[in-house]
Amino acid sequence: MTESTRAVRALVQIGSLTVDGFMLPDGSYRMSQTQVAEAAGSQTAQRVRFLRSNAGESLLGEGYMSTIVEREEIEIESEPGSRGQSRFLSVPPEIASAYWLWQAHRGNKAALTMSMGLITESLERRFDEAFGVTRTETERNELLSQRVQQLERDIREAFWVDNEARIERDYYELLLRENGIDPWRIPGAEEEPS
Repeated sequence: MTESTRAVRALVQIGSLTVDGFMLPDGSYRMSQTQVAEAAGSQTAQRVRFLRSNAGESLLGEGYMSTIVEREEIEIESEPGSRGQSRFLSVPPEIASAYWLWQAHRGNKAALTMSMGLITESLERRFDEAFGVTRTETERNELLSQRVQQLERDIREAFWVDNEARIERDYYELLLRENGIDPWRIPGAEEEPS
């Protein structure tokens, strides 16, 4: 087990989603690896596969992932009246963002709507600043929630595929895999270890 770092916890609102956010003594932020995966509606195996793959390097630049300790364990103060201290595996926001984009690239609609909503909010914040528009965080979260819900509806309609098309897609994916081609590999990334 690696040496742990002690962090301060706060609830972070991301539209209608609430996650635990952590601030390390150096002022940097972290999220729980589990909550990052859950926010995208994905499973633990996908998160672990991403952290061990070259996909993060492709999205964040060569050498970036190697600076992040995959098993960076964070320790937080126990709640009053509880015993012991809580620990969890963490990632910085850059890795969470890269994971959500990777999941969106792989067809994860929840990750796609979250990524699109957050990118739009980021741009909107800059426009608000340029035009002197002031919004509260509550207003921003409500707007983000509405935007993500609308995106989910739009994506369901835009990406709706009937059973025959799904069967055909699955057939061609299997055919590609049988011939040694990963149809979901990020362009320019090295093959993931099996």
